[in-house]
Amino acid sequence: MEDAYARSVTEVLDFFGVDPKRGLSDSQVPQHARLYGKNGASFWKLVLKQFDDLLVKILIAAAIVSFVLALINGDTGLTAFLEPSVILTILAANAAVGVITETNAEKALEELRAYQADNATVLRNGCFSILPATELVPGDIVEVAVGCKIPADMRMIEMLSNQLRVDQAILTGESCSVEKDLESTTATNAVYQDKTNILFSGTVVVAGRARAIVVGVGTQTAMGGIRDSMLQTEDEATPLKKKLDEFGTFLAKVIAGICVLVWIVNIGHFRDPSHGGFLRGAIHYFKIAVALAVAAIPEGLPAVVTTCLALGTKRMARLNAIVRSLPSVETLGCTTVICSDKTGTLTTNMMSACKVCVLHTVQHTPVISEYSVSGTTFAPEGIIFDSTGSQLEFPAQLPCLLHIAMSSALCNESVLQYNPDKGSYEKIGESTEVALRVLAEKIGLPGYDSMPSSLNLLSKHERASYCNHYWENHFKKISVADFTRDRKMMSVLCSRNQLHIMFCKGAPESIISRCTNILCNDDGSTIPLTANIRAELESRFHSFAGQETLRCLALAFKQMPLDLQSLSRNDEKDLTFIGLVGMLDPPREELLLAITNPQLNPSAAR
Repeated sequence: MEDAYARSVTEVLDFFGVDPKRGLSDSQVPQHARLYGKNGASFWKLVLKQFDDLLVKILIAAAIVSFVLALINGDTGLTAFLEPSVILTILAANAAVGVITETNAEKALEELRAYQADNATVLRNGCFSILPATELVPGDIVEVAVGCKIPADMRMIEMLSNQLRVDQAILTGESCSVEKDLESTTATNAVYQDKTNILFSGTVVVAGRARAIVVGVGTQTAMGGIRDSMLQTEDEATPLKKKLDEFGTFLAKVIAGICVLVWIVNIGHFRDPSHGGFLRGAIHYFKIAVALAVAAIPEGLPAVVTTCLALGTKRMARLNAIVRSLPSVETLGCTTVICSDKTGTLTTNMMSACKVCVLHTVQHTPVISEYSVSGTTFAPEGIIFDSTGSQLEFPAQLPCLLHIAMSSALCNESVLQYNPDKGSYEKIGESTEVALRVLAEKIGLPGYDSMPSSLNLLSKHERASYCNHYWENHFKKISVADFTRDRKMMSVLCSRNQLHIMFCKGAPESIISRCTNILCNDDGSTIPLTANIRAELESRFHSFAGQETLRCLALAFKQMPLDLQSLSRNDEKDLTFIGLVGMLDPPREELLLAITNPQLNPSAAR
């Protein structure tokens, strides 16, 4: 099996300039491969860092000189330690606040650990085996499939399905999954979005299956570059630190000049008999100069600045903002423009179905019905309302909504599950497909008067995909035609009770153009899709996508011959239209406050 990849492996490794090393033990893995090992500086380095300030150094020097002179002068009581103790206490408090804040902020880097894959399916010794992701080295061949978290930066070498799509929003912020292929980019200055043949560490496969070769691990990955950038941000001084450094330098020069001047001016008084000799007189006036220096130094300035920054850090923490170092808080006050990504930043990155459009009836003129769906998370909790705002008690009793639930559950490759550790529902796969799974749960199942209340009695783990599993258990999947860019649709062939049914979902313009019939929601009958009905559906689609800025999917089905065992493009015609589903990625609750609150948005105040 390895011989089949020999040429492609060599070419890839030569291109990236790495040596093929297989089967290394964990102790042999280079340090740069361990992205999530020991992070940041040690505790004592953090402590010493708090004293790396000119004003603080001047205060330490003044405390030491004051203490030494007190001992030389013969003071052995509390007076010898009083002034140095006050200065050192202020500096210790200042350092403690800084260390505590930066230690807590250092944990922000640990959040990257959540994006690391635990295991990987790796080709070793001629066969694929599951190994810890930390043992991967450049040259390893890894197989990935739907739901897999990419364990390292890898280059595609073989496609095992019609397509491979990856959700790399955590790296690039793209709202849609990205289709990967085997062709390398020819762009000179290619960015991550251009590298469609590269699988990036930490991203998730949402469709398809493929094999790839590892070209980067640990700090050599794109995610490792983010970690390095986070570690290097503290190297640049903030405007406040620059001003304090300039003030400290100026103050040191002025104080030193005045002290020397005071000492020189009093040279004639060194021999005064009251001092007991020339040397004692020199020491006496030197102490006066040092006392003048200590008095001139603002001992409280570092403590006041640290306290203000600590309060700012605490307020930022309440607003879910992590500050790695105290001076970084001040930079927010100097900010004039904030460039923000939308998906996952301004929005929740949880696609949810909010509108459903179906044909209600055709008596004299076509009547299109719209239903609205509550709930904007992956939680299967929501209510379906009709156009008058009335709640539907049993949505699954309506034929079109029932078929939407079936199609959403069967023509789907995503997974919806409950994470008890985080106390929330999570997705594996495409956001749009997960939104359809949640919609199927909200529609529920037919035939039970107590269905809505019965579903609420289930545990959260069972409730996550109870209705979806119901349809998957009652239908047997025979064949799947994956989504492709040219078709803009996906189809699945299912069988039940000696019936073969093909369910389809895809872009409305692609689905509607392939439909010749339409399902009615009032009685479940199927009627021809006339030009008038088609025009009305297209008008609703443009309204959803244009005026309401919703992402839209259309659903359809078709009864197929019993002897059909695989799908082809020729089968995806003469479909029966079921309905149109509009989805949105809802904005975060904090967004409105951030836009309208003058304290958070200076431009709003103007």
